[in-house]
Amino acid sequence: MTLRLADIAQFLSEAVNAELIGDPGVLIKRLSTLEAAGPSDLSFLSNPKYQAKLAHSAAACVIVGPAAREAAVSRGSCIVADDPYHAFALVTQFWKRRQSAESAPYIHPTAFIDPGATVSPTASVGAFACIADGAVIGDGARIAEHCVVGRHARIGAGTRLSARVTVADGCSLGERCIVHPGAVIGADGFGFAPHQGQWIKIEQLGGVLIGNDVEIGANTCIDRGALEDTVLEDGVKLDNLVQIGHNVRVGKHTAMAGCAGVAGSATIGAHCTVGGGAIVLGHLILADGVHISAASVVTRSILKPGNYTGLFPIDDNAVWEKNAATLKQLHTFRERLRQAEKALLHSGHIQEKS
Repeated sequence: MTLRLADIAQFLSEAVNAELIGDPGVLIKRLSTLEAAGPSDLSFLSNPKYQAKLAHSAAACVIVGPAAREAAVSRGSCIVADDPYHAFALVTQFWKRRQSAESAPYIHPTAFIDPGATVSPTASVGAFACIADGAVIGDGARIAEHCVVGRHARIGAGTRLSARVTVADGCSLGERCIVHPGAVIGADGFGFAPHQGQWIKIEQLGGVLIGNDVEIGANTCIDRGALEDTVLEDGVKLDNLVQIGHNVRVGKHTAMAGCAGVAGSATIGAHCTVGGGAIVLGHLILADGVHISAASVVTRSILKPGNYTGLFPIDDNAVWEKNAATLKQLHTFRERLRQAEKALLHSGHIQEKS
């Protein structure tokens, strides 16, 4: 695919404050990094520490911020935007839409749609998908191959389910969501009552309620609530292999990296981040704006915004880093203490323990 730089710049200028400097007729064949870009590629510079690479880049055009304007102009064509990383993200969306134009709505002949389901005439349903009784598929939704949409489940307008996604009975996704292959929304939560050495199943009677513009990674699992719904608010982003337990609530625009896990009934605020492999224990509360580093274990509620890191115990990130630096010197401190103890023993200031 080839796009004129003028078309890209026009799209950007309609979305953000962006200015094209250079030849609008340049043809762009690829989006690339500064280092790998060739003479037909569009790239971007967002971090000032990489500005030295700008002069050596062979990119046809680079999206830069106002601070790098002069340096970018001196090397060739550029697009100046207030937030070049945001601008580049928008360009990737524009590129994707042009690269893979939406096909006309269709229902594959092997798909099963229950007579009691409602499927918009502008939606598509792929091969071997199953849409159960009472399910509602919104305008422009895309249900890919081998998906299952359970009884009375709802898929909002413009939402895309990739292959082999399961949305269980009574669960709901909002508009413009993206669900990647193998995700399971609405499996039973892990609820059992101990009784005389056995585990007695607690039926999970709630559902999963997902807002608009949510993205869910491959093989991620979001459990249905025990009595009330598990809730993901608008704009939440989950990476691959994330586990969300029953009755969890995740606030707007929170993001979680791969293999993160949130145990049942935890509440995570808005605009939080949870690093890869991190764990949030059940029934805890994370305030808005809390950021958990990768592989950390959250063992207590965090009611103050900030960065937090650690295993046992979790702590303010700056405090944890100081303690970690001290811990790295622990062997040296031990040897120094032993030498000091020997010197005191030799001088007779202390006596050796029996």
